[in-house]
Amino acid sequence: MFIFAFAVAFKLMNIQFVEGDKYRELAERNTTKNFEIRANRGNVYADDGSLLATSVPKYEIRFDAVTVSSTDFKENLVPLSKELSKMFGKPASYYQQRFRKARADKNRYLLVAKNLGYSDYIKVKNFPLFRKGPYKGGFIMDQSTVREHPMGKIGERLVGSQKRNEPGVYEVGFEGAFNQYLQGKNGRRLKQKIAKGQWKPVSDNNEIEPQDGFDVVSTINVNIQDIAHHALLKQMEIYEAEHGCVIVMEVKTGEIKAVSNLGRTSEGTYYEKLNYAVGESHEPGSTFKVMAMMAALEDKVIDTATVIDTKNGSKRFYGRNITDSRRGGYGKISAAKALEVSSNIGLATIIDEAYSKDPQKFINRLYNWNLNNKIGIPILGEGKPDIPGPGHPKWSKNALPSMAYGYNLSLTPLQTLAFYNAIANDGVMVKPRFIKEIRAWNQEVETFDTEIINEKICSDKTLKEIQDILLNIVKRGTGKSLYSEYFSMAGKTGTARTEYWLPGWEEDKKYISSFSGYFPAEDPKYSCIVVIHKPSTKKGYYGADVTGPVFKRIAQKIFTDSPLIDEVSGIEEQDDVLLGDFQKYYNKVQEVNPAKVPDVDGMAGMDAVSLLENLGMRVEIKGNGTVVEQSLAPGSEFKKRQIIVLTLK
Repeated sequence: MFIFAFAVAFKLMNIQFVEGDKYRELAERNTTKNFEIRANRGNVYADDGSLLATSVPKYEIRFDAVTVSSTDFKENLVPLSKELSKMFGKPASYYQQRFRKARADKNRYLLVAKNLGYSDYIKVKNFPLFRKGPYKGGFIMDQSTVREHPMGKIGERLVGSQKRNEPGVYEVGFEGAFNQYLQGKNGRRLKQKIAKGQWKPVSDNNEIEPQDGFDVVSTINVNIQDIAHHALLKQMEIYEAEHGCVIVMEVKTGEIKAVSNLGRTSEGTYYEKLNYAVGESHEPGSTFKVMAMMAALEDKVIDTATVIDTKNGSKRFYGRNITDSRRGGYGKISAAKALEVSSNIGLATIIDEAYSKDPQKFINRLYNWNLNNKIGIPILGEGKPDIPGPGHPKWSKNALPSMAYGYNLSLTPLQTLAFYNAIANDGVMVKPRFIKEIRAWNQEVETFDTEIINEKICSDKTLKEIQDILLNIVKRGTGKSLYSEYFSMAGKTGTARTEYWLPGWEEDKKYISSFSGYFPAEDPKYSCIVVIHKPSTKKGYYGADVTGPVFKRIAQKIFTDSPLIDEVSGIEEQDDVLLGDFQKYYNKVQEVNPAKVPDVDGMAGMDAVSLLENLGMRVEIKGNGTVVEQSLAPGSEFKKRQIIVLTLK
């Protein structure tokens, strides 16, 4: 027994003094733990300061019924229950019963309220008992952050959201692209383990305070985004299309002012499904004819007056027929006319005759425009363009004429728009830009300026010829149904077959309708592309019918909503007539006898009225201009408030 007692004493001494630090650390590690506190993400703003995305703190209030003394519990139970009743609408007896039951059950984590805003949290924190803090008052607060989008579902894919089932992880849209700025630095908070594996904060203060993320100011314009979204939605519903997108870009700066992406659900409604504008690469069809024509003009293998024989609407190229949409064809027309009427045969003939012996020359022209590379935008998921050349598995003798009218290659809507924007920008190709600046507490951290991709895509001569053709397409070509005398637009319609390689296409034809251009045509402010996939062929599928009206609606709405600014020049210049009138008035005032009626004959009507009313008379006037007659004779005496009638001519 003695030896056993000695062994126990020895072990206790060893645990207490030799291995004490080890066991104390172990105990502390098992009962307390540092929890990560996520930093508030920075806000995402539109170009005018409107919120596109913001972090909203939400608070959950719980009660530790064990740590509160019996005296404090009894004294504060009723007033606390009354305050909670006033705030949340439930009877005070409900809260009294819950708190008593928690006390009896030794519940250390009773839920009191959740999803509270900051102001409500502060109110609850100062209620009786709770104001005593976590130990004496049993007050427990858990904070979480919710990401909200004030614009709702409009532009949702562009703004971005966190990954499903992975809170705090952002990949798509602005949220993903600029996450390094928005995310901030997380803090830490010490919590103590209580019953049933639950943890409560040790104190109200954090061990390490979280640092909020920076704010991102985007280039998106809320008004234009709203216009683009509803214009696209309306047309998608009319034509029962599968999906579509719109991009609006500011010509000079490359700032993206709106991006709308809509996909159809099984119920026939539309929502921001995927970022088609950035990520979907497809055969562009007729909108690519502009690039093909520009290559031919720039290489001087044709001019706009070159006559092209489009036959009777069908022409064979290397064993395959190419047809035009017009029955009977266009016959012999100029190269400019071929683009205006969007002749497949015309463009295929131009490119095949000019480059069939050296197709790499045509491909190199496209590569020089950087059409074979991604633009390199920060938003995740940019689609890769595909422009095959000789030696590529997709290459054949038919590749060249097919590419001339937008097949056997693929581009994303954003990549196509960047080229059209360069045409509008007098040949300067700028990189599409989604962000203006990074800010912290309203202080500028970093700015993003316009980035030029290509200083000059072609000669001024080629540029002017293409600009004229794009204007004429809307005036008298395939887009003539869109023409308006009140505001000018320039652009190209596009209609491309899609999924034609799948069996059954002839029985169930599918198309991609598009329109790309800019406005106003004379001094372009914005460029825009509209792409709609698989509209109902029963209702229509041509670019002029399906996507053209969306472009026009956007252009018209922006045009009518934009304020007109008139500059007033020469305000410092002297007007001799005005100075003479003023001097005449001044001289007359100097001569006036306050008791006599002055002679106002020949004076401007307004000057005479001013002079007479200042003397105390009531003036009635007939006509307008200068005074030719007055009812009271000059030099006569008058009474205050006496009426004098002036005749003006």
